[in-house]
Amino acid sequence: MPVFSHPEFDGHEHVAFHHDAKSGLRAIIAVHNTRLGCGLGGCRMWPYVSDDEALTDVLRLSRGMTYKAALAGLPQGGGKSVILGDPRHDKTPEMIRAMGRFVDQFGGRYVVAEDSGTSVADIRLMAEETRHVGGLADAQSVAAGRTGDPSPATALGTFIGIKAAVRAKLGRDDLTGLRVAIQGVGNVGYRLAQHLFDAGAKLWVTDLHAAAIERAVHAFGATAVNMDEVHALDVDVFAPCALGAILNDRTIPQLRTTIVAGAANNQLAKTRNGHALLEKGVLYAPDYVINAGGIIDIYYEGPDYKTETVHAHLERIGTTLTEIFARSAKVGRPTGEIADAMAEEIFKR
Repeated sequence: MPVFSHPEFDGHEHVAFHHDAKSGLRAIIAVHNTRLGCGLGGCRMWPYVSDDEALTDVLRLSRGMTYKAALAGLPQGGGKSVILGDPRHDKTPEMIRAMGRFVDQFGGRYVVAEDSGTSVADIRLMAEETRHVGGLADAQSVAAGRTGDPSPATALGTFIGIKAAVRAKLGRDDLTGLRVAIQGVGNVGYRLAQHLFDAGAKLWVTDLHAAAIERAVHAFGATAVNMDEVHALDVDVFAPCALGAILNDRTIPQLRTTIVAGAANNQLAKTRNGHALLEKGVLYAPDYVINAGGIIDIYYEGPDYKTETVHAHLERIGTTLTEIFARSAKVGRPTGEIADAMAEEIFKR
């Protein structure tokens, strides 16, 4: 399996593979860039169809974390980890502790947090083996309403970003009657649906798990749709909140929305897909900008955690997106390219 010649390799500083025979752990950690600080990023557990798919995911995700931290205004770098396996069937406490020992081998260059397929409880288990963890709540932050789960902040930041996109594309601040299709109503997608519902939006939802769809339908009066058709609905906003690569050569021609703004990472299958969106007249909110709420929340964790401080920082997501949209419109370049250039101005200095 090539690494240096892998199409997603982008000068990563450290890529490590690990197998723990006793627990069955098979995992990869990738640290992309630490110029601004340690490589912070979640640990994803997923039933990848191949080792190469897992490597592709961790390389792309870790790179995205570098750019995310830079545009979020955080003194952090980018890293990510993946565990190969089904979190619903394969995960064990022994495996998670083994992952903690793997993280500890990086000596603080990589700091692990929760992601798809892992939970705050899992990070607590890892913390028994390493101190290089993020996303844990202490007594003071619990008193301030924080659990350690970054999902609420990610969802709120995404909601703020959607409002910025709607303002830029549709020229409106009122979301009453706004038609939004959400792909994935898990921890983040469900909370995003709550914010949109409270703002008066009309929702269409889908998920890999029927129970998640039913929950959203019951809570928000949402319309359930199939996973393979959600991107093609005639709506104002398509919000991908599941896994990546949903915007590709097949799906983009089928889009009938004018805005794509969601919490999923790596929504563009290929860089060229950003040009296709621009040519189609679809405003795309770069994923690592709009979904930065989680790492912002983790940055402020500790005894001085204040909800109002975090929320003020989350509002900057909308400000950054507004600048990206304006620059894109001025020079006629995809929003993703504009965001990349802005981030590189920061972490490549």
